[in-house]
Amino acid sequence: MPKRHSLDVVIIGAGVIGAACAHAAARAGLSVAVVDRGPVAGGTTGAGEGNLLVSDKGAGPELDLALLSTRLWRELSDALPPDIEYEPKGGLVVARDEPTLKALRAFAESQRASGVTAEEVPAEGLRALEPHLSPDQAGGFHYPQDAQVQPAKAAARLLAAARVAAYLGEEVTAVLRAPDGRVTGVRTTRRELLAPAVVNAAGTWGGEVAALAGAHLPVLPRRGFVLVTEPLPPLVRHKVYAADYVADVASDSAALQSSAVVEGTPAGPVLIGATRERVGFDSTLSTEALRRLAAQAAALFPVLADADVLRAYHGFRPYLPDHLPAIGPDARVPGLLHACGHEGAGIGLAPATAALIAAALTGTEPPLDPAPFAPSRDFGAHDGGAE
Repeated sequence: MPKRHSLDVVIIGAGVIGAACAHAAARAGLSVAVVDRGPVAGGTTGAGEGNLLVSDKGAGPELDLALLSTRLWRELSDALPPDIEYEPKGGLVVARDEPTLKALRAFAESQRASGVTAEEVPAEGLRALEPHLSPDQAGGFHYPQDAQVQPAKAAARLLAAARVAAYLGEEVTAVLRAPDGRVTGVRTTRRELLAPAVVNAAGTWGGEVAALAGAHLPVLPRRGFVLVTEPLPPLVRHKVYAADYVADVASDSAALQSSAVVEGTPAGPVLIGATRERVGFDSTLSTEALRRLAAQAAALFPVLADADVLRAYHGFRPYLPDHLPAIGPDARVPGLLHACGHEGAGIGLAPATAALIAAALTGTEPPLDPAPFAPSRDFGAHDGGAE
């Protein structure tokens, strides 16, 4: 007979979103279990760079979510062990020419109205912030609210701090429902876990988990590569990226896009991202993607042209067509909640996502308006199927 447990909520997914939801729900006094077919941070989280960004988000619901998360990450950094490597290093966005700088200026101005600190840096001031930056930049913007964590460690520490039951290496094979359609728990390959609420934090597999519960959520994978250099002396002080990264994040294109995002790490290696392309779950190594990243990073930091690359890795971002995550109760299936579809921003948005989920689970006032993230919203013409 399968084992049964009576719980308040089951969370599907042990990435940083699922771990943050477990942490917030447990702190709200709920009994929680987390289930994942793999290990902690075994999916998108483990392949992430750990970006906690406000700089790449235009005014709107996602930026509001990011600003709340920025505050919550600061609080978590005081409560969690230091090995999550929280670094409030700030971001630097640079423009190579005056038209691009003008566009950045307008973008920053719109962000400031929402509470973002964006400081324009003239060309002659960039080298003071980043001494090794290429001198042929027209200017840029400094974002002191941008930060960084080690994503796998952050997920593991959040889950450990939650002190909840974690069933790893167990795939969810069914979302259990009562005759009236409401959720009653999940069935895994080893047991049944009974609860009146189930949170879908399954990342790129969020669409498949939604389907198990009889709901539709058009989550698609968006592949990205990262280069890791040999350990180097401190060369890059901030998270530095070219202005076209902002456009790539917001793009609907399925084709390969790349824009250099360069940052140092406490251990010495420099991380170089980021590419985006929709190729399903194809894990084939793309030499074109790696070549582009290397060339763009060297254009930003010429000193990196001579650095050895030790490895490259890839992951799949959970992409929703309107570029907003699905967070909160699913109006079509009572008891089902979603916390997925954050694309490349999930690590940064995890604490605020968890706060919205905890509020929905406990019936308390949410920290911001959850309506834009409603999972049953109309995705319109963009609501496609599989790749």
